[in-house]
Amino acid sequence: MRTMRLVRKAAVQPERLGVFPGAFNPPTRAHLALAEAALGTVDEVLMVVPESFPHKPYTGATLHQRLSMLELAVGQERRISVAVAKGGLFREIARECREHYGGVDLWFICGRDAAERILTWDYGEPGAVDAMLAGFRLLVAPRGGTLEPPQAFRNRVRPLPVSECEHISASGVRARIRSGGSWEALVPEPIRDLVRLVYGGDRMETDS
Repeated sequence: MRTMRLVRKAAVQPERLGVFPGAFNPPTRAHLALAEAALGTVDEVLMVVPESFPHKPYTGATLHQRLSMLELAVGQERRISVAVAKGGLFREIARECREHYGGVDLWFICGRDAAERILTWDYGEPGAVDAMLAGFRLLVAPRGGTLEPPQAFRNRVRPLPVSECEHISASGVRARIRSGGSWEALVPEPIRDLVRLVYGGDRMETDS
């Protein structure tokens, strides 16, 4: 039985699929910049929200709200899809992707911090990282520094330069909302009203 649910399907048949898992709490301009940059390497980007996360609980926006924000943020971009996955680990998401897309070339899109977790995570079995990276490759954007992958994995990891990822984060957006600061410029314009509704970002408007 298939476990991944496609919420929005791109209008392409990819040979290379970029898989972008995330919490998207909320989606930011950096998320979109990362997806758009990856489209220089892949034919389609699939933005995936897991039903549960391996390293943190669901807080803030609900799954439904995150999917609604993603769909609005993506807008008319014909090469970006949105989906829900049952699993939260990359190897679980990869397995679900193959159920829908078959034998496409999978490229997982992530920041340096997420890539380091992937390469150092305790999967409970020897050789798990080697086996996993035999099934897909990584496109890694800088975030607080660049990734220096172990020599054994360097042919499976490619840098993805996206300068906007350096200073925009979902946690930063939430922090600004809590403090009453300016946050609107950090998220895509189509989702600002929904972000305000979901996270309580009402404040006196003093800037454009």
